Amino acid sequence: MRKDCWIRGEGPLVAYAEAFRGNLVEAGHPATSVKHYLLLMRRLDLWMGLEGLAVGELSGATALAFLEVLGGTNPKRVPTLASLAPLFEFLRLQGAMCAEPPSVPTPMDDLLGDYSRHLIQDRGLAATTAGRYLTFARRFLAERVARPGSATGAEGLTSAEVHGYMLRTLARLKVESAKREAADLRALLRFLYLSGIIDADLGAAMPPVATWRGRSLPATLAQADVAALVAACQGSTTSRRRDRAVLVLLARLGLRAGEVAALELGDIDWRAGEILVRGKARRQDRLPLPAEVGEALSDYICNARPPCASRRVVLTLYAPFVPIRPCSITSIVQRACKRAGLPEVGAHRLRHALATEMLRQGGDLAEIAQVLRHADLATTAGYAKVDRAALRSVVRPWPGARP
Repeated sequence: MRKDCWIRGEGPLVAYAEAFRGNLVEAGHPATSVKHYLLLMRRLDLWMGLEGLAVGELSGATALAFLEVLGGTNPKRVPTLASLAPLFEFLRLQGAMCAEPPSVPTPMDDLLGDYSRHLIQDRGLAATTAGRYLTFARRFLAERVARPGSATGAEGLTSAEVHGYMLRTLARLKVESAKREAADLRALLRFLYLSGIIDADLGAAMPPVATWRGRSLPATLAQADVAALVAACQGSTTSRRRDRAVLVLLARLGLRAGEVAALELGDIDWRAGEILVRGKARRQDRLPLPAEVGEALSDYICNARPPCASRRVVLTLYAPFVPIRPCSITSIVQRACKRAGLPEVGAHRLRHALATEMLRQGGDLAEIAQVLRHADLATTAGYAKVDRAALRSVVRPWPGARP
């Protein structure tokens, strides 16, 4: 007898089981995942029958009660709310399950909504970068909104509080992390001033985090290591084809992780041999499409990329297929490092490696800045320190030192 014969029974979810199965298959879930979701649906159906619940009574609260009972029978393998999400979404689309009532926004939520629009629409930040700023803002304001008489958390903010917060931050974080925290706070303070919520531009009054700029050489990779990373992704599986396409975009064009994730099918001009890169602050640049990059992209798109309504090039490996996130690009590089037997590095290290190799091959800083799409040549100037042979030719003897 088949394990899914329950779908012809009389439980509250039986009428939706076959359609749910078809929905999972259409979304691209493999047979093992379909079996898993149907088994969980069966357990929920049995529990609802015992509790006398109808489909319309399902909610987040009833789901938690179900999972608690399920955990009592097998505490080592308890599904989570995320496991029930595909079923609940399907039932809502069918009109069988009511949507969760929206929460009433607080004044702080309204303020954060305005801040989000400011970051994305006015400053042109990417959604992931804006999300980082919002995460900090929510944490910073939530600490103050708990005080009596504070609705948004921004009322009565003073420079003394800002300086005190940064002093506490410097005591618990490393310098680079503290610099990022200061940048997040400065962006929030300037928004509060521009919005008229605070009277003074406290962001402009914030002192920078003390650090020596340019005190170290840019972290890079040898070209042999870059070649080993790309070679570690050779293969005909979906994951290897996708990972190789990602790595050559990073290594041969110097793209950032977010730029790889944002690449769309229409951005590749196969006839002209060009690729459109969507960079920071909504900047768009066209770069030549090297043969190696084009071959890796076409191999992935034609032979491994799953069918998907999204126009993004790089998708997740497992259903439901959605565009990959920038943090997953870094994970692809780190997995390639493990396969190649190299220390783990981030995606940005390949960008540094490209700049270093261009400099070694005789490229000047203006050419490197053009390829990396730096808005300020001073950013590119840091790579000049990597060319130690050229630096030796201009070094001056130390006063008083013996020749």
